[in-house]
Amino acid sequence: MAIAPGTEAICFTLNGAEVAIEQAADLSLLDLLRDRCGITSPKDGCQPLGQCGCCTILIDGKPRLSCTLKATMAAGKEITTLEGLPEETRKRIADCFVQAGGVQCGFCIPGIAMRSHALLEKNPWPTREEIANDLRAHLCRCTGYTKIVDAVELLAAARKDGGSQPAAANGRSLAPAGPIGTSLPRYHGAACVLGTHLYIDDIAIPGMIFGAMRYSDHPRARVRRIDTSRAEALEGVVRVVTAKDVPGARYVGLIINDWPIFVAEGEETRCVGDILAAVAAVDEKTARVAAELIEVDYEVLSPVCTPEDGLKADAPKIHPGGNLLSRSSLVRGDVDAAFAASAHVVEGTWQTQRVEHMYLEPEASIAIPVALNADGHAPRESWRETIRRLPARCDSSARGLHILSQGQGIYDDRRQIASVLGWTLERIHAELVTNGGAFGGKEDMSIQAQTALLAHLTGQPIKTVLTRPESLRLHPKRHPVTSHVKVGCDAEGRITALRARIIGDKGAYASVGAKVLERAAGHAAGPYRIPNVDIEALAVYTNNPPCGAMRGFGANQSAFAIEGCLDMLAERIGVDGWEIRSRNILEPGDRFCTGQKLIKPFGLRKTLEAVREIYRGAKYAGIACGIKNVGIGNGLPEAGRATLTVEPGGRVTIRTGFTEMGQGLFTVLVQTAVTETGLPAEIFDVLADTAHRNDCGQTTGSRGTVLGAYGVLEAARKLKADLDAGRRLSDLSGRTYEGEWVCYKTDKFGADVPDPKTHLTYGFATQVVILDDAGRLKKVVAAHDVGRVINPTLLEGQVEGSIHMGLGYALTEEFPCEGGRPLYEDVKSCGVLRAHHMPEVEVILVEEPDPETPYGARGVGEIGLVPTAPAVASALYAFDKIRRTTLPMKNSPAARAILGNKTARQP
Repeated sequence: MAIAPGTEAICFTLNGAEVAIEQAADLSLLDLLRDRCGITSPKDGCQPLGQCGCCTILIDGKPRLSCTLKATMAAGKEITTLEGLPEETRKRIADCFVQAGGVQCGFCIPGIAMRSHALLEKNPWPTREEIANDLRAHLCRCTGYTKIVDAVELLAAARKDGGSQPAAANGRSLAPAGPIGTSLPRYHGAACVLGTHLYIDDIAIPGMIFGAMRYSDHPRARVRRIDTSRAEALEGVVRVVTAKDVPGARYVGLIINDWPIFVAEGEETRCVGDILAAVAAVDEKTARVAAELIEVDYEVLSPVCTPEDGLKADAPKIHPGGNLLSRSSLVRGDVDAAFAASAHVVEGTWQTQRVEHMYLEPEASIAIPVALNADGHAPRESWRETIRRLPARCDSSARGLHILSQGQGIYDDRRQIASVLGWTLERIHAELVTNGGAFGGKEDMSIQAQTALLAHLTGQPIKTVLTRPESLRLHPKRHPVTSHVKVGCDAEGRITALRARIIGDKGAYASVGAKVLERAAGHAAGPYRIPNVDIEALAVYTNNPPCGAMRGFGANQSAFAIEGCLDMLAERIGVDGWEIRSRNILEPGDRFCTGQKLIKPFGLRKTLEAVREIYRGAKYAGIACGIKNVGIGNGLPEAGRATLTVEPGGRVTIRTGFTEMGQGLFTVLVQTAVTETGLPAEIFDVLADTAHRNDCGQTTGSRGTVLGAYGVLEAARKLKADLDAGRRLSDLSGRTYEGEWVCYKTDKFGADVPDPKTHLTYGFATQVVILDDAGRLKKVVAAHDVGRVINPTLLEGQVEGSIHMGLGYALTEEFPCEGGRPLYEDVKSCGVLRAHHMPEVEVILVEEPDPETPYGARGVGEIGLVPTAPAVASALYAFDKIRRTTLPMKNSPAARAILGNKTARQP
């Protein structure tokens, strides 16, 4: 590379080639590699904190966190990334991680793969404990680490054998043909391992500018004035926008439009994640500097910090309608009479905490202006095709947008962005780009609308990427919930009645909080037969960060309470935890808490039987059962839609409205198409975009596999009919087959109907947590009724990842706020468990096919962590006889073993 005279350059070796980079002294080494060298395998998950490990590279053969280093540190060094490893080595790494199931969303895996490669260079045959300890610098929120450790073991064996193709992992070979029931390799799994599958922040577009946001300095304050003049005067700034620049609706929301994309002058802020202005500039650094130059004059007001305070008569109204967002009530039977007749009654108050999703990929969005077609529609093409047409020169009235989203509902993104711009839906084409984890946290829009507005007003493609602190303050969290629960039983321990009063901290905006508390109410009785129930759940606005969807969606909080009550009743009548559950679990023909009669076969009792001897054979063990609805239900239709298009050249494109976010959905859709058509898996591509009428709603409620597979199944059968009629695939080029399945009948929660059906189906589980003689985590056994196993490797990975999240929820994770402000905004403080913290996990798959779902499968994305925290509490009680009713249980011996000498707040 030629260097201008008098210009300082950084010279180093990158993947075997000598390079010299000018004017890079103010960059981090990660930014130097990504932005100046085009290297995308190291990812930015927390820059400059160095707490997630996603940016790991090798410097002179040793793993280093590139986000913590200045670019000048590269001078004279030999830097190696995954891109620079020999092709045989790259293939071996990818094959081993994919075969073992060691990749889900994939965002963290290139860094882990890089470190694992370095480990095996110095220690060719490490133990599992050595592998886990070597991964201390890394976070993975998806896998639970078990299959990552499996992958490194497999890689060690493959290296020893001298080949690139690994032996079978866990005795299970991958099935390239890929029909239902086999472990088809994860769709795009190898590319995710190697970092070549692009996430939004990896995408570079010619002429692209960059966005940054100006956030509120206070959780509650009246905005007197927003002065953007200094920002606008900064060289490199293209545009600054505020509320006055929004041409359409300023408020958005999934259910209630109460969340402003900008807070206007004269209005009150409701949380520290509120956005006051947005900047577009020629580069990200300039945009961020400009955002900081925006001056805001406030009248600071006292925030509402607890739901109890929010319900007081003299509390400030956070929203015009008051602070009570929702009340969900359910009464069946005569609870008072049942309590009076009960032989035993227990009651208590259980508290759960606010929790951060901690997906490794922060929020990002790209908006690309496009020229509308003659019909006034945005071109329905992939983003790669769109950028080949740039620049899109057209008058703003003839302009549409191509939105690149990582959200959980691209059709909802399109709808809300169109509302903000005052446009018809057809002017916007939304496309899912690889999602680096979500767990519910990417259902609500983050910065898609602001990015779209900037693209529209500037006429230039624009990218906005949040830093980790911005992500933490902006997106909704798991609801902190207080549940006061009273349960009675007869002399034999059969439950007679339940009364629950539940209150959840909604935070500043509705999100899907009303539905979360509705689910908490609906799951308050757990998977138990209780004839008399009286339940009320409130969702209350506060000035804390918003709370919304997170894996489990309210069932987790209720499970912690009801399972604790079961343990108390067991002690009262002198039986163990297994027996009290055996006497009360739901059986076919019983009614769930909501009144729905469970007439279809299900395997809850089989999961309980599967762990009986394990539970009773352990010295210190806890047990809990779980139930979780599959689908949204509660009065809303459930739809699965998909199209299959035969492309020139013999490939078939599956289009869906659901999001792949690491759960393996796209792989399941390919397996469905393979099963129905008999065509090979390798000819199928999967896209999620708005090109066809495939609106399925949000990817939430464990509904992706059930409903997504239904849509593909219907479309694939139409394609198969043409193939069976003697048509060759090449004869069908250009033809699109549509598939749709809709369940129109579900009843609202609490509906006064004789035989309510609140949900399509349910998932069931029993888990046992075993502690060692010091009270530390030793093993988790998880028995799950999955209906029918679609992909064994991916399914186990979902359960293992859920258990990892559930253990953190139980012991170490929290996102506390004080005065409406998060107490910290970094990765490490959120308490997510690392690989060396994880106990052994054994997954037992129970198959009791559901006759109403594709192939009998049930969703498992959420049920996996519903029983985990109460099982941990139960095990701790077996160990030290302390009844713990508050999460996280930081003062427990299990938590102290993880946290060391960190201060704990409560037992």
